[in-house]
Amino acid sequence: MAELGDFPLPSTDADRPRALVQRCPRHAVTPLVRSDALAQRLGLGSLWLKDERNRMGLGSFKALGAAYVIACDAAEGDVSGVTYVTASAGNHGLSVAAGARAFGARAVVYIAETVPESFAERLRAEGAEVVREGTSYEASMEAAAAAARTKSWQLLSDSSWPGYMARPHRLMEGYLVLIDEVIREMPQVPSHVFLQAGVGGLAGAAAALMRARWGDAPLIAVVEPEAAPALAASIAAARPVVTEGPVSDMGRLDCKEPSWIALRGLARDADVFLTISEEEGHRGAEIAADAGFATTPSGAAGLSGLIAAADAKALGLDATVCALIILSEGPEG
Repeated sequence: MAELGDFPLPSTDADRPRALVQRCPRHAVTPLVRSDALAQRLGLGSLWLKDERNRMGLGSFKALGAAYVIACDAAEGDVSGVTYVTASAGNHGLSVAAGARAFGARAVVYIAETVPESFAERLRAEGAEVVREGTSYEASMEAAAAAARTKSWQLLSDSSWPGYMARPHRLMEGYLVLIDEVIREMPQVPSHVFLQAGVGGLAGAAAALMRARWGDAPLIAVVEPEAAPALAASIAAARPVVTEGPVSDMGRLDCKEPSWIALRGLARDADVFLTISEEEGHRGAEIAADAGFATTPSGAAGLSGLIAAADAKALGLDATVCALIILSEGPEG
């Protein structure tokens, strides 16, 4: 993709974020769990779940992203007078808020009109100022970017686009912590990995480190909602594209534009791009809950993609398979 030529590939330097995150009082390695019940249900040899539902008490893997960027800024100088602004469809805003509060900075989070008030209250509880603007994540992001320009605030997005690369690249580097934990604990290299994606930050970081450590061995599948297939559509078009669609119940993944850094990495590292319906998303969350892993349709989307592929007898899924998924958030979303 020629348009992505100026963008960096995702980082594979897990040592730096691991060393910094280990200094956080909230830090603890999250569980890697083998579920024989789910493997049997899907006709697989084994299924492993990386459980991010209580990462640092914030309820999702996103705790490793924005807070890591702010910690890096603080290591380079005083941030007590800095205002970090972002848009959030979910847990990214909590990470910005928690990171800002930890280092004495200010956080302003723009959310769309469709985001539940319960999430706005969670943001406020972490110390963020919440501003509602727009009917979609993309509209909220435009408002946050405009505020950053006019008020000299620091924009801290989990996506990237032309002219905005450094912070999202570092943010994705923070996600390497959880992938490094997986790689250190897995008893074998998985044959199949299913990664849910919104703008693609987690999937891009995960795929990059897995390729660096595991080579070509795993089949890496990226899973998006049918309502927001930004990565799949961009790969098909061989260029970044903006997609259209209804609002998805997989709200954390309901992103109509890809992160350009993530897209560049996934174009190299992923094997398959899948989309799942709203019904499939809910079914995956229900099956996860039945197995003792309560989460949301967004948090279970990797599992939902695996289930859909297993039902279709696709991607070589059989009793010889060792599969890996990430439960990306808790049931509160």
